[in-house]
Amino acid sequence: MSQTLAQLNDILRPVAPPRVLEGLYTDDQHARILDVLKQRGPWPTIVAQTFDSIEELVATSSGPDNDQVLDLTLDDVAGAHFRGFFARNSAVLYPELEDCFYNSRFLELARDYWGGRFARPTMMLFNLCGPHRSGLTSHLDAVTFRGIRYENSPTWLMNVMGRSGLFTDHLVKMAQVITWWYLGENGTFTYWPDGPHGEPRRLEHPLWNKGVLVQNEMMFHRGDPVGRLDERETPGLKSRSLLGWDASRDDWAITTDNEVIRRYRPEEMRLLVHWNAEVYADREELQKSMDHSDDLTHDIVFERLSADLRARGVEVAEPSDPMHDKAFIRALIATYAIAPTTDWAIPGTV
Repeated sequence: MSQTLAQLNDILRPVAPPRVLEGLYTDDQHARILDVLKQRGPWPTIVAQTFDSIEELVATSSGPDNDQVLDLTLDDVAGAHFRGFFARNSAVLYPELEDCFYNSRFLELARDYWGGRFARPTMMLFNLCGPHRSGLTSHLDAVTFRGIRYENSPTWLMNVMGRSGLFTDHLVKMAQVITWWYLGENGTFTYWPDGPHGEPRRLEHPLWNKGVLVQNEMMFHRGDPVGRLDERETPGLKSRSLLGWDASRDDWAITTDNEVIRRYRPEEMRLLVHWNAEVYADREELQKSMDHSDDLTHDIVFERLSADLRARGVEVAEPSDPMHDKAFIRALIATYAIAPTTDWAIPGTV
């Protein structure tokens, strides 16, 4: 392993190994979550609401062959995996789920995970799918920094910043409680707690009201393919496809341009609920975050990244629009590229 890759591997480790948890939600909370999913849909694909280009997607993932992927479109890589938000920017979007989001147990878990004194919930989302062909690549969640957050920045930029190691002093301590409900075949969770060049681990079945406490922004992880191999294809799927509940048929339907292309029975569905909190070591760190006295700006970030590219001898034109300059994004991807090297199919244990 080269010195650069060794440095990147050391950067991309969670503050502590993930902790496996059980019984995270009550039956009543789970029922209310399902009711929101059914009544407030349909829901877009993860790819459609997260990325504007294939370059942005590649900047968050591990491969497997970035040069090949960059010749594709978002429709080519979209999976039948759908997402929505229950809460954003510390505000719950559905009052019936307030007790799920403002969760005292979860806040205590987050503080204990980091050894911090204060915590506040920031976001709660879900991923919903039936059997589908999931990609074999791992990824990082959006890495949060003071001043650079999911509210004002694209995921690809935050993850490039996280991989670079240039902004560690501004990293916001984050903890997630991620919970699954799924009893079908496959659909497990694989992660790399010792860095992308370490051995993977896997959260195995049964996955019913079972989850992990983790720092997913600094740890490669992957939701494994769902269902049997012969039931994963979804002909007609596009990044703009939607998933919604069909009460008349008591099933879930994927539509593309209002045409149903796939249906799932309720027992086929895999639900993930992702709860997120910021943690602060002490009052000084809390105050710094709240008064924005030590925030990064996009100008500072792009100046620092550009300077690091020049220092490494990477030749790329100065971007006029660095948020969307494809050549600049590709240069960043190549410079801070690292991926898990263990074959994805090798099972790990927790």
